[in-house]
Amino acid sequence: MKIGFTTSLPVEVIFAAGHTPIDLNNIFIQNNPIIQVQKAELSGFPRNICAWIKGMYSIIKNTDIELMIGIVQGDCSNTHSLMSILSDENKKILPFSYPYNKDKNDLDKEISKLEEYFNVSRKQTQEVKNKLDNIRKKLILLDELTWKENLVTSFENHLWLVSSSDFNGDYIQFEKDLDNFLINVKTRDKKPSLNNKIRLAYVGVPPIIEDLYDFIETLNARVVFNEIQRQFSMFYIEEDIVEQYFKFTYPYSVFDRIKDINNAITQRNIDGIISYTQSFCHRQLDYISFKKHISIPILQLEADQPQKLDARTKLRLESFIEMLG
Repeated sequence: MKIGFTTSLPVEVIFAAGHTPIDLNNIFIQNNPIIQVQKAELSGFPRNICAWIKGMYSIIKNTDIELMIGIVQGDCSNTHSLMSILSDENKKILPFSYPYNKDKNDLDKEISKLEEYFNVSRKQTQEVKNKLDNIRKKLILLDELTWKENLVTSFENHLWLVSSSDFNGDYIQFEKDLDNFLINVKTRDKKPSLNNKIRLAYVGVPPIIEDLYDFIETLNARVVFNEIQRQFSMFYIEEDIVEQYFKFTYPYSVFDRIKDINNAITQRNIDGIISYTQSFCHRQLDYISFKKHISIPILQLEADQPQKLDARTKLRLESFIEMLG
């Protein structure tokens, strides 16, 4: 079966069951996202609902995805209503939760429910995890080639890390493609001039703006830390799958994210932060905590529809990077 999900979850279970996991966000952004949003709005979705929710709805409606796993705790509150709508339209849905209290026993139970549904054992799940961890180690190398060696671009870093949420549905092919990419990257000439560029962190959900990274690199700056994308790559290689997803910062408290961001600021010599939030998203409130607990300058960006950068946002980015310089 092709199984869609609304944000990163233990894909090891789905692979162990012999199915294909599909991150609905990745499929949406790769398939005429503006059209997908318009389709949802024609179906009745309001203008002031997150474009990602509308996009995921259209993807499920118009593809052969047979089951949707909705993350009902630890992600978007709109997922509850999306699941209700799809259930009413006779789509198969399954809930998964990251415990609000961040309790390991509760998380273990949630993963066990997933295993029971797909009829796989914890041993089978762990066997797949070991294979995926070998790929994740290579993604750690790719990340280091970004911020240490200046060989991987900001966008390439974003794309590979965000794709690791589902490994493009085929982790064997994903690893082959990644191996080839790393071989090619190591033949690139190092660019000492990149050492003088403003070093930025990108924090927040992956952007719906398609040319953000390319534009930043025209401004004597580059992104050397993609926060949530790096979380999707599960860079902390833990032996136990419960421990692995317990350390995943995205579904838990903002303070887990702040600790991760502050560590990266020190380690990667980051000069400033671009904090991105989707329009109509509750995560906009995280900016209040960021300002309080992060000491370097932060620029908050917001976008609604899938599109290229508008003139106002370009001007704000130019001014922010100029100020940092």
